Amino acid sequence: MGTAYQRILLKLSGEALMGDLGYGIDPQVVQEIASEVAEVVSTGVQVAIVVGGGNIFRGVKGAARGMDRATADYIGMIATVMNAMTLQDALEQINVPTRVQTAIAMQEVAEPYIRRRAIRHLEKGRVVIFGAGSGNPFFTTDTTAALRAAEINADVIFKATKVDGIYDSDPYINPQARRYHSLNYTHVLTQDLRVMDSTAIALCKENNIPIIVFDLGVRGNIRRAVMGEKIGTIVGGLYEVT
Repeated sequence: MGTAYQRILLKLSGEALMGDLGYGIDPQVVQEIASEVAEVVSTGVQVAIVVGGGNIFRGVKGAARGMDRATADYIGMIATVMNAMTLQDALEQINVPTRVQTAIAMQEVAEPYIRRRAIRHLEKGRVVIFGAGSGNPFFTTDTTAALRAAEINADVIFKATKVDGIYDSDPYINPQARRYHSLNYTHVLTQDLRVMDSTAIALCKENNIPIIVFDLGVRGNIRRAVMGEKIGTIVGGLYEVT
């Protein structure tokens, strides 16, 4: 079976890496994610990853406790690099060539983000993990995912989360919450569905990059999404609200 996409950007939250732990990184979860990414790479699909840092430090929470917001966000960016390096190590242990590129210079541990170099790595079959967000405070890693996807001409953004799609309300609070199968960007923005922040959605809309939201906890979901199976919720410009 052929793949539906040639180049993808996978957005992983920091919380996804901690599994059932309350904090930090669960090595077993990281190994499982690496294994799934390896399956996708073996099909010839080019994979870029943006990883968050909320399992270690979240800038918004730091600011809420009295820390300067810009300082808190920079600390959060450094946390994403820790996650990126951890994921890189897991991938390389199973022989998947991987590069970490950071928006903040950390030359001893990672390459600086250079768009053309990132694309070249992808063309050579290497997984590229983007760390340190966009390099600017006040922007989320969701916005970074949309920005990097546009820069590398990704076909799609896969947002792997702890829920199986986008709902009209929080399914953890409202048992009657309705899951959408498809949405357009305008509905996401006007209904404030919060699957990604509004800046990220606007970037995707402007560059016509579809977003597929699905449950990372189901083994094989990344491969299924790459193959074009209908899982989770898809957001795009021409989709009806269903």
